[in-house]
Amino acid sequence: MFQKIASFFLAVAVFAATDFSCFAALSEPTVSAESAIVFCANTGEVLYEKDAYTKRAMASTTKIMSALLACESGRLADTVTVTQQMAQIEGTSMGLLAGDTVTIRGLVYGMLLSSGNDAANTVAIALGGSVKAFVAKMNEKAESLGMKNTHFMNPSGLTEDGHYSTAYDMAVLAAAALQNEVFASICSSEEAVVYYGNPPYRRVLTNHNRLLSMYDGATGVKTGYTKAAGRCLVSSAQRDGITLIAVTLCAPDDWNDHAAMLDYGFSISRTRSESLSLNNIAIPVVGGSASTVLAEAQADFYVTDGAEWQYAVYHTPFLYAPASAGDVVGFVEIYTNERHLMRVPLYLSYGCERSVVTAEEDTSLIARLLEWIKEKIFFWKDYDES
Repeated sequence: MFQKIASFFLAVAVFAATDFSCFAALSEPTVSAESAIVFCANTGEVLYEKDAYTKRAMASTTKIMSALLACESGRLADTVTVTQQMAQIEGTSMGLLAGDTVTIRGLVYGMLLSSGNDAANTVAIALGGSVKAFVAKMNEKAESLGMKNTHFMNPSGLTEDGHYSTAYDMAVLAAAALQNEVFASICSSEEAVVYYGNPPYRRVLTNHNRLLSMYDGATGVKTGYTKAAGRCLVSSAQRDGITLIAVTLCAPDDWNDHAAMLDYGFSISRTRSESLSLNNIAIPVVGGSASTVLAEAQADFYVTDGAEWQYAVYHTPFLYAPASAGDVVGFVEIYTNERHLMRVPLYLSYGCERSVVTAEEDTSLIARLLEWIKEKIFFWKDYDES
């Protein structure tokens, strides 16, 4: 467990005044969606929202999670022989038949471009061993990303009780998925050549996401539709170093909704780059050639103009020697406008060898460590880390 060892170190952002008078902020858009959001992937800031935290069915935008897990599996080059169980599923399809061979990478194209339920089902069984086991991994990943109002029941987005998300959670998921280079490349493709079949032959898959051709700077992400969920869309676009994500759930006019939402988001988004550089964070060592070692953390990130940012440091209260340079001993949380932005590892600047100490020296060192820990506990006994 890492202990919080200091209060929020307030890093007040100091930035040059900039004249933005040449940029006109648009009025907030009127959208057809029941739930909608515009989210800045650079900063984690919500720029616009409409009922963005209500749980709703999200249809095939579910496949963002399935595709992300496939991209993170390390098995994209693996070849899968499709079974009847994998291929036999209702809804949209990339055209898989029992006996076909296809790579995991090909299945990711099938999910993100053709919205193939057969592709999602095949990935689930191939990577998870069963649909149920793969869905459990989807929910674990959702929890790790902080998607607090999301629960998956299947890998494709077919209507099922207990299968839901929110516009906000889907924006968080898309932001995480776009950090994966393979995912980002595939979801931005208007079309792709994929080989599969028995034997495999050349197929051309076309992306259902019309925003890629109709919106300047569009980079993804995924469409969705079921009768129960209505039209769902997660989109992303990039301009001047700013990446925005827009989400609509149950939106009769989703293409126009997204164009208006993204235009609005870009009209009010101005970011600046910042850097975190921490050094000389001392950590006590038990049984080492030195009584302390130093840790450090470095990060580059973006914040919205006008926003202040803060950080908090957490690390293990002490180490047992030996310790090596580069060992991760804690982390730094960075916040902007009270929103969590990122977590940065805290690692040792240099190592420490183990040394032989007498029983008396060892007892003295432990006593000093206990006093140090008691002091920190007393100082933080009223601090709520929740």
